[in-house]
Amino acid sequence: MESKMKTNLQFVDLLNEWDPFEIKNGNYDPEIADTIQAIHEIDNPEALAARIQSIYEFSFERIIPIQQCLKIANELLLIKDNDSCTV
Repeated sequence: MESKMKTNLQFVDLLNEWDPFEIKNGNYDPEIADTIQAIHEIDNPEALAARIQSIYEFSFERIIPIQQCLKIANELLLIKDNDSCTV
């Protein structure tokens, strides 16, 4: 359980740093929560990128280019994979 919490905090840190709309740290809490849920459900980078894109589009009514979403999806899945290797 401690490992999962640590991993989730790594997801939060990475997503806060990402800041796709440049609105500064701490203003993406609902989107980060939804994205973390998606990370636990999806292992495919393209599918995760599409979900991330739709989460942020729903909240901000702006589309993040899929390539940006794919880049962050790959980084998030790398964290997820590293956590599963340490258990």
